Amino acid sequence: MRPAALTEPDDLARRFLARLRPGRDGWITAGLTVALVAVALGASALLLTLTGASPSASVSAIWTGSLANTAGWTTTLLNAAPLLLVALGACVCATAGTFNIGQEGQVLIGGLVGAWVGLRLALPGPTLVVVVMIAAAIGGGVWAALSALMHRFRGVNVVVSTLLMSFLALQLVTFAVSTPWMLQESAQGSSGIADVQSNPLPANALLAHFGEYPSLQLNAGLFIALVAAVGVVIALRRSRWGFKVRMVGLNPQTAKHAGVRVAALGGFTLALSGAFAGLAGGLLLASPVSTNRLQSGLSDNVGWDGLLVALVARNRPLIAIPVAFVFAVLRAGGDFLSATGVPSYLVDIVKALLVLAFVVPPVLIDLFRRRRGVHPPASPTVPVVPTKMEAAA
Repeated sequence: MRPAALTEPDDLARRFLARLRPGRDGWITAGLTVALVAVALGASALLLTLTGASPSASVSAIWTGSLANTAGWTTTLLNAAPLLLVALGACVCATAGTFNIGQEGQVLIGGLVGAWVGLRLALPGPTLVVVVMIAAAIGGGVWAALSALMHRFRGVNVVVSTLLMSFLALQLVTFAVSTPWMLQESAQGSSGIADVQSNPLPANALLAHFGEYPSLQLNAGLFIALVAAVGVVIALRRSRWGFKVRMVGLNPQTAKHAGVRVAALGGFTLALSGAFAGLAGGLLLASPVSTNRLQSGLSDNVGWDGLLVALVARNRPLIAIPVAFVFAVLRAGGDFLSATGVPSYLVDIVKALLVLAFVVPPVLIDLFRRRRGVHPPASPTVPVVPTKMEAAA
């Protein structure tokens, strides 16, 4: 019999090796995904041709605007940070079995609360930017928590409420930047009236950045997003709380019988998802290379794109990092592409096709098996020793 000290590491190694073996389903999914990605790229090229644009010239424009030089890299990384934050929140929420699609509104509310705090509080030094980020996260979290409360006490569907709350958030931000006693700009524009935006944030409310134009500029928001990604992975995989979240997502009834407060945990993960989206709104507001003003178009579809990042990553926080980078490339390159005369909505179509290419294969395989009445083959038997954290939970 092996010593006890060698048992757990050996089992962990075998579990890791078992995950590296994709199996038949894994190879089928991978092959179907590659095929659908090729079809999506072909369809995108066809659409560009039909609209009178050159596919090769469009790809070159996307490359130039996103990765060809330091300015493109700066823009790409600037877009990647808020996308990753929104995706992380969506991953946490989906792991608990709750689907939040109101990130666009939660980003706006985060920007609204962050702008209010940044313009109303006179705090010294970098303290102000820290408070602005915290306030933005709290704002987005509270906004999402309202949907959790509506579901808890009135039975309102979370998907419906989070979606509708996004439209309400847009109206609130528009009202705030159009009302003098709230956040409307105090200076008058060229038309003689104040513009529909807020005053710029003070300098000490802006995030730090490293590097100067024309060299590569790294925004502190990117480091915040990467640290948040690592934190989410550790929390979901190596903590008692994460074990409960995964249990609720897999089987709420079993989790309830195990003593987990399913409703409270689901509501908390929804609020946490909103907090990540609100923090993304704070990044958009306090980025040194942005206008640093609250506007109704502040989110610029970051909430929707971040949700797509989570879908393509299949709610895996680590996979969301490269996927967010790919979507950031499409956003940065798409802006450059639209400047050449190609309609910007074509980039959105390309993103939608790529999302379908990554999301559809597992669904198709599952539907095919269900129609044939075939259950997925059992995974290789690997002795699993629960970690001390999971056993304690």
